[in-house]
Amino acid sequence: MWSPESEINSIGMTTMRHSISASSGISTLSSCGNPEALPELPPGDEHRLQRAALNLQQKLILREWLKENRLQSYYSRLIATEVTSLEDVYWLEDSRAMQILGKDFTIWNQVRQKLPTSKSQLEALKAELWSTVVKSSNHQDAWTYGGMLVVSVSVAGLITLAAMTDQSLAPEARHSLLQYVTGKYLMPSNCRVEWNFDDPSPVGHTFSFIVRFFQRNGNSYPICDRDEVAVEVTAEGTKKVVVISELGSSTDPNNANEAKVKFSVRTAGQYKISIMIGSTHIAGSPFFKQFIPGPMCANRSRLIRSTSIVVCQAGLPNVLHIEPRDEYGNICNFDNDSDPIKGYNVEIYDLNDQISEKFSNAITLNYDKVNSRINVIALFPEPICLRARISYEGQQIPNAYFDMVVLSSCDTTLVHKNIASRKHNISYDAKIMSVAGLPKSKPRKVICYIGPKQFTIKEMILKIIPKRIATFRLCPSTKIHFLPTTPQSLSSSSLTTVASTNISSSNGNNNSSSSSSGGTIFIIDDGSQPKIELSSKDRNLIAATFTHFLIKNIGGSESFKDKQDFFYHEVRKFHGSNCFHEKISLKVQREKILESSMKATKNFSVSDWCGNFEITFQGEQAIDWGGVRREFIEIICAALFEPVEGGLFCTFHEKRQALVHPNPNRLSHLKLKYYEFAGKIVGKCLYESALGSSYRQLVRARFTRSFLAQLIGLRVHYKHFEQDDPELYIQKIKYILDTDLDKNENVEIYFVEEVYDTMGQLIRTVDLIPNGSKVRVRNENKSQYLDALATHRLSNNVKDEIDSFLKGLNLIIPDNLLSIFDENELELLLCGTGEYSIADFKAHHIVNGSNQEFRRVLDWFWAAVSNFSQTEMARLLQFTTGCSQLPHGGFQELNPKFQITSAPTFANLPTAHTCFNQLCLPDYESYEQFERALLIAISEGNEGFGMS
Repeated sequence: MWSPESEINSIGMTTMRHSISASSGISTLSSCGNPEALPELPPGDEHRLQRAALNLQQKLILREWLKENRLQSYYSRLIATEVTSLEDVYWLEDSRAMQILGKDFTIWNQVRQKLPTSKSQLEALKAELWSTVVKSSNHQDAWTYGGMLVVSVSVAGLITLAAMTDQSLAPEARHSLLQYVTGKYLMPSNCRVEWNFDDPSPVGHTFSFIVRFFQRNGNSYPICDRDEVAVEVTAEGTKKVVVISELGSSTDPNNANEAKVKFSVRTAGQYKISIMIGSTHIAGSPFFKQFIPGPMCANRSRLIRSTSIVVCQAGLPNVLHIEPRDEYGNICNFDNDSDPIKGYNVEIYDLNDQISEKFSNAITLNYDKVNSRINVIALFPEPICLRARISYEGQQIPNAYFDMVVLSSCDTTLVHKNIASRKHNISYDAKIMSVAGLPKSKPRKVICYIGPKQFTIKEMILKIIPKRIATFRLCPSTKIHFLPTTPQSLSSSSLTTVASTNISSSNGNNNSSSSSSGGTIFIIDDGSQPKIELSSKDRNLIAATFTHFLIKNIGGSESFKDKQDFFYHEVRKFHGSNCFHEKISLKVQREKILESSMKATKNFSVSDWCGNFEITFQGEQAIDWGGVRREFIEIICAALFEPVEGGLFCTFHEKRQALVHPNPNRLSHLKLKYYEFAGKIVGKCLYESALGSSYRQLVRARFTRSFLAQLIGLRVHYKHFEQDDPELYIQKIKYILDTDLDKNENVEIYFVEEVYDTMGQLIRTVDLIPNGSKVRVRNENKSQYLDALATHRLSNNVKDEIDSFLKGLNLIIPDNLLSIFDENELELLLCGTGEYSIADFKAHHIVNGSNQEFRRVLDWFWAAVSNFSQTEMARLLQFTTGCSQLPHGGFQELNPKFQITSAPTFANLPTAHTCFNQLCLPDYESYEQFERALLIAISEGNEGFGMS
């Protein structure tokens, strides 16, 4: 059985004697009573030691008093209540004492009343109790320091100066007196940091530093997990950076006092590095380190306010701006010794894609140090139509390949006059050469009308009756493509005879200067309707007018953040002073939320829909300060968009978390007005979000990409099946893509869609093109067949439903504003980025691969994801699952589970298979290379069609 005496005897007093005397001359435990024999302590430490000893003495006296009165069981609870001496007994309130002592409060009250009230009598009682404490010790070597007890070896062993004496002594207070006196304990103020990087350093690297830990006496301290070492790296004040810490060294005992810390930095700025032991900072902590942008990366840099067509005036400089960014998106800085424009290359091409030597020096570059950007100055001596390409160190800047339309001064004045006109009846003569790639045997004369919202092509019947042929919206998805005038480059053999046709502008202005401005052929295509090929002498005027309107429509920039800000501004401007966001009371039934809400809003005007809804649920008492309104939106979205059987929206398979699409087989009582109401709810959410973050409302739904595409006017295609209907994609679409239909005569597919009932019986067949049942699918037309199948299943089947939805949505949000986004951006606008839990992600995923290299890449993946912003997490989900939104239950409800798989490649970009929710990660040389590839994949390749 253990006892202090037996342990001391077994260890040997000689050992203790030698260890102490070696440095301090203390030869016996009794000799510790001689203050002269104690090691010399700094004045601060000596004072703290005296104070701790006094506190310990008072607690032992209190414990002895409680023991004599049979109340010792309450000692710990009294200490926790800060009753640490006999003096504190006087001041403990009766109500608090009753809570602590319960049934023994009567005894407590009696013995407390017996305590002496005079100071001299109280001191005498304390001396008597203290004498009992000393005598009760089984060891005779009780000793004092400065008249106060410091330590006593009793039946409890060596009494330690623990945290129970004084919290201000931590962490020293956790150690024994022997450790404290000899300095053999971890001292935060003695610890030092060795930085393995310069200050400042460029971002994009994994940085490391070493923390060396020492005892108070200056000797090395072997660090371990029990020492509660915490390292925290924060950027921008609050954003934490994931750190990897390795304590000690398993191979070299000399480095046992070292902790190696690594972390990655992607965002430039000042970082705060805190190193703590428990709750105490080490010497110098927190540290502040500056990280600067890395070298310019062409792939992340952008041409500011650029469109696919840049309009210039001959003889005058036109300035564009390149924002140089590093590979992590930080704006680059250049010191005085570097040349900011070194590495750039500007190439000028004609419409035949041949380098134009004549205008090779028409574009020059210089550096704007104030705004940290490169100025691109274009100066052409004459009207012309060309193409320009700007690259950096051989790599093209993503949006720096564009057409340039150079107008004469007369044409420039005319375009600006047309743009400024309020009539918006600008028109130009042209001829249709082909539609959807099919040339016309005889080109037809048409008139092109251009306004702020649309580009309309009309044909005059009998020269007086206009007949609309096609209308294209003025949005980023509508493109004008210039064609050369040489016969071999024209899509129709008849174009050569038209190139020299002299057609005057129907607006009556003299535009003869444009006739010498290169070719006259162009194609207009919006990605939804059949593309139309036109010929016009005023082609450059048409393109310039179109481009000026487009720039106004998108706010001058194509980044999502800029377009979002522009969208919110234009929504507020659209409604203007007609909508003051006044409170509008709305009383609905929770059990019949859809029907009661439609009834309550049946006669609402646009201004009513833009009001501040004050929701009341019938039979419930609650004041709506915003929380009830948010609950209403969440409930109404669930009623509208949850994929229940026969509901308004459905999925293409049974998985509950699947993307939802308008349901053509809904219950009969769900009329088209329900879709119109759904569109109004979505428009209401967008309008509320435009008013500011305090009103922001998110749409709680996971829409199919094909549905979102149709909301912004794009046509659907077979690639949408991979995200919208993965089962059909795997079973049919991919099979057709991978099969040689010309050689495999056993596979007969025609341009028809077969419709079956629930029992699997064929009901009817639908021709996907005219006489589709007679047109067999071959290799050359398989893409046309798959696109026709997508159009039928994803668009034509629900055309009325989508039209009704758009009717309600466009009542509040103009369609031209929605069209400035693509499908992924529209989802982020509607649904937000959401809140993503990394812990939830780690707990609910599947890993396919176990080799050492893949485990290393997997560790890098979690380190990178832990540093992701919410927007980057949304992009990762879009890339892998096809949607930025998680099911209601988070990653746990994803079906299939999120899969991370090893790819049998090296240093390639990650790929994804959205039908499996699968992310494929190749191997890489370093963490930096991996992180860069992952960011490029989710940012630039967010369609994620890994199988196509």
